[in-house]
Amino acid sequence: MWLLKKRIILLFRTSLETQKLDLMAEVSDLKIKLVGMEKEQSEYEEKQNKAEGLLQELRHLKIKVEELENERNQYEWKLKATKAEIAQLQEQLALKDAEIERLQSQLSRTSSHSEVAERDQEVQRLKIGMESLLAANEEKVRKHHSFYIIKMKLKNVTIIVLNPGETENVDGTVVSDDLSPLSSGTDSGPQSPLSPENRKSPKGIKKIWGKIRRTQSGNFPADDLGLAEFRRGGLRATAGPRLSRSKETKGQKSDYNAPFAQWSTERVCNWLEDFGLGQYVIFARQWVTSGHTLLTATPQDMEKEMGIKHPLHRKKLVLAIKSINAKQDEKSAQLDHIWVTRWLDDIGLPQYKDQFHESRVDGRMLQYLTVNDLLFLKVTSQLHHLSIKCAIHVLHVNSFNPHCLRRRPVEENNVSPSEVVQWSNHRVMEWLRSVDLAEYAPNLRGSGVHGGLIILEPRFNGDTLAMLLNIPPQKTLLRRHLTTNFNILIGPEAQQEKRDITESTAYTPLTTTAKVRPKKLGFSHFGNLRKKKFDESTDYICPMDTNPGATNGTQKNYGGYKGLSPFTDRELDQVGQTD
Repeated sequence: MWLLKKRIILLFRTSLETQKLDLMAEVSDLKIKLVGMEKEQSEYEEKQNKAEGLLQELRHLKIKVEELENERNQYEWKLKATKAEIAQLQEQLALKDAEIERLQSQLSRTSSHSEVAERDQEVQRLKIGMESLLAANEEKVRKHHSFYIIKMKLKNVTIIVLNPGETENVDGTVVSDDLSPLSSGTDSGPQSPLSPENRKSPKGIKKIWGKIRRTQSGNFPADDLGLAEFRRGGLRATAGPRLSRSKETKGQKSDYNAPFAQWSTERVCNWLEDFGLGQYVIFARQWVTSGHTLLTATPQDMEKEMGIKHPLHRKKLVLAIKSINAKQDEKSAQLDHIWVTRWLDDIGLPQYKDQFHESRVDGRMLQYLTVNDLLFLKVTSQLHHLSIKCAIHVLHVNSFNPHCLRRRPVEENNVSPSEVVQWSNHRVMEWLRSVDLAEYAPNLRGSGVHGGLIILEPRFNGDTLAMLLNIPPQKTLLRRHLTTNFNILIGPEAQQEKRDITESTAYTPLTTTAKVRPKKLGFSHFGNLRKKKFDESTDYICPMDTNPGATNGTQKNYGGYKGLSPFTDRELDQVGQTD
């Protein structure tokens, strides 16, 4: 029995050792597999790093390709501009050559006729001069009281003969007057040049000598007359092109009532200049054949053929063309970009005047202005976005009346919110002076605060105004004074709405540091950026109110003004903001 147990124990140990060896073999195999998997993982990570590096290089290459493409487009644009300038210069040169040929032919005809006339006149002058000379010589021999001067040039012979009792005629001849230049003019009878009175007048001789000296340096009056005739001919020659241009202008007036599609190239170019896009006229002359060319043009065509690289210039033209195609007479189109710069002064944002003026933003563009457009115009402040949105809403309600904003106080007593909503930035500053806060009023310059922002933005309250006025928080009495007058100004309805917004859990106060940033696009959108380059964004800064009863989900009325919250929290999350 004991031997049997011992044998069983040995067999069990043997099996255990065998199992142990098997397990050790499996462990070694697993270790080998683990090492292989670690090696594969390292290789995979290395490949992944290489792939990421290649992807990064690909991104850089795409950026470089875009930069090179932009440079190529710029060079092409400059080349087109140079070609167009060369063509214009060639046209001008051809016109000048034609004008020179015409002037030369006219000059040759005029000179041929004038030469014949001058020769005939010169012969007559010589004859008369010789006759006068002979007569003077005879008289000199007889009396020795006359003298003469003979002046000769290359082709002209000037003979001036002065004797007492004779005067010089216009054509250079000497004729006898009824009255001597030395007489008083009272005697009506002819006086002889040999009379003693004339011989005894030394003063008269001095006058004659002075006249002789003055006449030595001049030509015949007839020569000057001929030169004047030549100049008049020159003036008539230069008047020719002006007459031809006036005929073209008359032709242009003939299609004044024609539809835009039938406008001529010149009229379309004049329209572009009046529209504020005169820098693209040089390309329009080369590409536009009629108004129909613009009516059927795409934004890509405008960039390629007219060189309109500026996105807002392109948008301005696209909106105008859409309005013409739709035959809509929008009142906002009557407000040009010059008016918009003055409007920025009224709403307290004069610091953006240069950007808006350079982009030629007009009333129609204000109506279709998007968040990305404002960011392109370097308007990044959230508060300034709200200011522009409320100001555009005021324009909407007043049908884009250019004089809807009130700049000067009329009556300080009993001011209603419907009147406050139309206050300009300067009018708000006047109100601050009326409530004994004049020292803080200049702080509103460039703040974007106006009546529309005060009334229509629910988050704009007394604390916001105190912050913009730089009133220190420790001045509690001054802040309380401001808040009290502010609540009286906006009225109970707006005051209750602002209080409800302030007490809500999702309330975030307005600050001067909050920025609006564009939406972030993932890498999946990277390849579609150029495809979406000309897509129209409908993310308008102030959407047109299609529902007359409400705007942005709220309904309130301030004398006809529909209430709106320019940026809800959901919209801010979509656009993106940073403090």
